Amino acid sequence: MLVTVSLAWAVLQTGRFLLSPLLPTIIEELQITEATAGIALALFQGVYAITQYPGGEYSDRWTRTTLIVPGLGILVLGFATFGLAGGLAGFVAAAVITGLGKGLFAIPSRALLSDLFVERRGRALGLYAAGTDLGGLVSSGLAILALTYATWRTPFLPVAVALAGLTVLYAFWSRDGYAVGSPELHVSGTLRRLFASAEQRRTLLAFGLFYFMVGGFINFFPTYLIEAKGFDQQLASATFAIVFAVGITIKPVAGGLSDRFRRESIAVVGMLAAAGALAVLSAVEARPLIYVSVVALAAGYKTEFPLADAIIMDNAPDADRGADLGAARALFLGANALGPAYVGIVATYASYVAAFAGLAVCLVVAAGLLYWDARKR
Repeated sequence: MLVTVSLAWAVLQTGRFLLSPLLPTIIEELQITEATAGIALALFQGVYAITQYPGGEYSDRWTRTTLIVPGLGILVLGFATFGLAGGLAGFVAAAVITGLGKGLFAIPSRALLSDLFVERRGRALGLYAAGTDLGGLVSSGLAILALTYATWRTPFLPVAVALAGLTVLYAFWSRDGYAVGSPELHVSGTLRRLFASAEQRRTLLAFGLFYFMVGGFINFFPTYLIEAKGFDQQLASATFAIVFAVGITIKPVAGGLSDRFRRESIAVVGMLAAAGALAVLSAVEARPLIYVSVVALAAGYKTEFPLADAIIMDNAPDADRGADLGAARALFLGANALGPAYVGIVATYASYVAAFAGLAVCLVVAAGLLYWDARKR
């Protein structure tokens, strides 16, 4: 189960990250504006965020497999639509379908690993989360091959085929049955649990600030390197790939350490390291120092992803892990969506340095909130 769902996450993230390097070609071929393309991608992210909570709660009250298998099947359809459907309507439909499938898969698969690896929850979630970075690296190579030898649609088809194979493997190996119960959602009860104590509220705020930082950083970092550090586009993209390479290694390590030591303490160290690296990155111009700062920044902020999921599920009742994680991640992804708007506005009216300094402040405040919680516990 660990191998299957982690590989599935890596493959779907490969498909997701293909959209970024291929977007200029997509815009040109479909003859659409950047605004139209942005709206299509916003629909993808919006559907993904909205589906987090119901996917999690239904997986608690039905079975994990009842959500995971349809989620994978919808992802196969979504990526196949990217590869085969024509025109703007096909592109928008593919984005919406893929967002729905990802939302149905994301929380039940994490909850499944939490069920199976109680004592090693952090390490299991770290291995799973590393699929994001593996997908980012693979997508960069696939995009170059597609633009050189094929069309922008071509790489989405092997992604669909790979996910179809993993769907069959999961269905064959899973010991869960399939059960569909009441469609009612217990939203009020979930929110009461999430906000039950001051410590939990501070934890949600801390990781909300973290995801806000990630949204601003991940979307604008290559542009920041070009505008503020004088990188060309190719070098900025290669430097951005360093972030994914570090993430593949650091996430399982951070998750494993969090099984042995207090998760909040490790999260505080990671956030402060990332904040310090952002500050150094803003101040230096020498290329070697920039690369060292990028490695330190990636090591710090990539640490947080498995810890955030594990902390939320540690605090959740066994019967409600999926619902609580789904609702929390919906909040986190909402904050994540605001990050690019913040960076874009501040960079337009001030500078990229000021915008990224603000992201560093968010990390420091988040670390302070988690440190407060760690001392009280």
